Amino acid sequence: MTRLLRAEFTKLFSTKLWLWLLLGAIGLTALFVGLTIGLADSPGNPNPPLTTPEGQRNLFGVAGASSALAVVLGIVAMTSEYRHETVTPTFLATPRRGRVVLAKLLAYAIAGLGFGAVNALVSIAMALPWLAAENIDVSLTANGIPRTLIGVVLGLAVYTVLGVGIGALLRNQVAAIVGALVYLFVIEGLVSALPRVRDYYQYLPGGAFSGLVGTYQPNVEFLTGWQGGLLLLAYGVAFAALGTALAVRRDVT
Repeated sequence: MTRLLRAEFTKLFSTKLWLWLLLGAIGLTALFVGLTIGLADSPGNPNPPLTTPEGQRNLFGVAGASSALAVVLGIVAMTSEYRHETVTPTFLATPRRGRVVLAKLLAYAIAGLGFGAVNALVSIAMALPWLAAENIDVSLTANGIPRTLIGVVLGLAVYTVLGVGIGALLRNQVAAIVGALVYLFVIEGLVSALPRVRDYYQYLPGGAFSGLVGTYQPNVEFLTGWQGGLLLLAYGVAFAALGTALAVRRDVT
């Protein structure tokens, strides 16, 4: 397994995709931190003030806004094996295919943890001096902020694993990426916005992630932190298991 993990990390760092996605995630985090603080006092802003625990959790929770990029990282990791036909020699060299897929899942879970940690640190580095300049007191050990930051790190790791599972299920890189983005931005967005189905959003991956990190959204109910974390983990395990099962049974050329 150690050899397989080392091989997966070699593949990961052999291209610059991980770096571009990480830079994109950092940019998104910086953008949303800036918007959250910059628009905090705007008339009609539905979000809680930054002086409240809810407002501060929302602020640091924007570090998880790059979940879609974490999914893309996982999808590309798996679908590239089929697209570039490297999956055949890999499976021939290691006939126990389940170990190969498991190694990829573990490697990208670790990569997702790093992805989340960097974004959490970016949110801290931007928010603390900005809030201090606005004379807003904030403690990283209070108001549920530790839960939010840890939730961001763990959540992005699960989203990366989700991406690997989706890639194993669909194999077609373009279809997998487009399908995942449509789901994350369109379907989940509609479910969270439409009054008739809004209550179901908390049971979707995005809603579970919000419950895990403890963010607040007007008119939307979320699960508790541990409930959201377990549900999001269940999604990750389910997609990983399905993807592994199909990868083991499918023929390769």
